[in-house]
Amino acid sequence: MRLLAILSQLIVGTSLLPGRYLPLSVRGKNLIIDTDLFSDVDDAGALLLAATSPTVNLLAVNVNHPSSYSVLAASAILRHYGRGDVPIGARRPLNNVTFFDAWSYSLGEFASKVAYHYPGGSLPWGRAEDARDPIRLYRKCLSEAQDGSITIASIGFFENLSGLLNSTADDYSDLTGYELVAAKVAELVVMGGDYPSGYEFNFFGDNPQRTQHVVNTWPGRITFSGYSMGLNVSSGGRLMSDGPSSDPVRSAYLWYTYNVPRFSWDPLTLLYAMHGLDDIFEYANEYGYNQVHANGSNTWIFDEGSSDQHWLKLVMSREHAEELLDTLYLEGAAYGLTQSKVEHPDL
Repeated sequence: MRLLAILSQLIVGTSLLPGRYLPLSVRGKNLIIDTDLFSDVDDAGALLLAATSPTVNLLAVNVNHPSSYSVLAASAILRHYGRGDVPIGARRPLNNVTFFDAWSYSLGEFASKVAYHYPGGSLPWGRAEDARDPIRLYRKCLSEAQDGSITIASIGFFENLSGLLNSTADDYSDLTGYELVAAKVAELVVMGGDYPSGYEFNFFGDNPQRTQHVVNTWPGRITFSGYSMGLNVSSGGRLMSDGPSSDPVRSAYLWYTYNVPRFSWDPLTLLYAMHGLDDIFEYANEYGYNQVHANGSNTWIFDEGSSDQHWLKLVMSREHAEELLDTLYLEGAAYGLTQSKVEHPDL
């Protein structure tokens, strides 16, 4: 998708998803998503984009928050868009904790509601413990892939990825975690941090030492989608107002934001993970690397000897990025199941 083509399609109203039913063998991007899907609804928007993209071969979804509702919600969303076959891994031990907005007292809980009202997929209601071990799921997917063919999108915490790096040889591969990542992963795309320096929740909110381990020692290419970029782009409004009542991500946004468009950290990250720069983004730096500190803050080190890490900035205007995301949400939602329907009479 080139920028002019995107804008012309938005203007004339033609589909951005003309090849949604392409066979997996001709989809171009082998993608694994590592998501928290708990304290912010933008993870749900990101899953919608990936599950309905005609160019993505979604290999797995690993959940890095320990709530059972996060795992079940991921299964429900994937099933709704015809991707109930995608394996789901879950961080252990699982719990039954639900989100409560003790920061601003303005945001609602959505994961348990999506899991309950849209149950199904590989992990139906009450079956979260059937989720796979996320480290073994990573090792299975990577060992079966061609060298340099996998993109991992990290839109949450780093427990699973740290575990992957620490893993040792097993029945899937004789390689260590570091060796497997170096051989099989083309790029790690991370929503986290702020640039050129900052203090952002995905880096400090769970275990900053895991963040340090992954970001500071990853053996390959990393691209970062920072806090400020996603903060400036809001999306989901049209999905809430115009989307089908049967759609779980529409319901998630309504339950979480009460009809207010939400910041787009994770959806923008997935756009890059799926399509690359593609006249939507550009790299904000020529060289250097990201350094995460013990408290989860980060600083960009401008080292001319390092060129395999970048952070993103938008080339599109904020308004066009918002319109693009909203259009993709609506087009993806149009292909979902229709039998489920949840009323939101007070919203």
